[in-house]
Amino acid sequence: MFKTRLISGIILLAIAITVVVLGDNVLFGTVLVISLVGMTELYKIMKIEKSILGVAGYLTAIAYYFMIYFELQKYLLLLFICFLLLLMVLYVIRYPLYRAEQVMTGFFALFYVSIMLSYIYQVRVLEDGHILVWLIFIGAWGSDTCAYCVGMLFGKRKMAPKLSPKKSIEGCIGGVVGAALIGYIYALILGSKMVGIDNPRLLFAIIGASASVISQFGDLAASAIKRNFDIKDYGSLIPGHGGILDRFDSIIFTAPIVYYLSVFF
Repeated sequence: MFKTRLISGIILLAIAITVVVLGDNVLFGTVLVISLVGMTELYKIMKIEKSILGVAGYLTAIAYYFMIYFELQKYLLLLFICFLLLLMVLYVIRYPLYRAEQVMTGFFALFYVSIMLSYIYQVRVLEDGHILVWLIFIGAWGSDTCAYCVGMLFGKRKMAPKLSPKKSIEGCIGGVVGAALIGYIYALILGSKMVGIDNPRLLFAIIGASASVISQFGDLAASAIKRNFDIKDYGSLIPGHGGILDRFDSIIFTAPIVYYLSVFF
């Protein structure tokens, strides 16, 4: 199991690095596909992945991505309102085929998966985006690695025993400090190549720490959903890791955090 997880993890990392470095249309298409797969995993829990509710969600996600691609953000609120209205119309005309929680999941999945993950692409197309985009992974996977190591060595007090018994407060702190340190070192290496940021070392440390905090809550939120529905993994697409949502649960939260901190500061 460990060998399978390690090999698939290395392959996943290699693919992620290649896609992010290439950027542009390659990254756009990859994030779109990942989002659709993630939505499917969430829809499967509520058994709407092949229903008209699911199809409406997939089409809305595709429309959202192309509106981002062609910089039509001013119409996004209209898109979301139309999607909600469509779901409610389908709920009424097909009643009692669908339950209210299925309709709400149809709407929730668009935001939780597609919109949140789209910020990977949106960070990449920013000025200095080819450097900033890696902070998403530092705040998620880098933080996770640091939290695991510190937790194994020093962890005593449980952080959320009902959701994730192995996570400790010490590990949580280690993840935050580790992500901040990695961000700082990353800025020392590449900060001089940036154009739009005056003090990248401080900013990258802040982004790393902030992303780490929110990524750990993102991981716990994903665990809470799985426990509510009594499932171990969201899927089996990635051997040893589960589904897209199992591997990208923290990325879902760090991507928008990195985007808005980069834009505002």
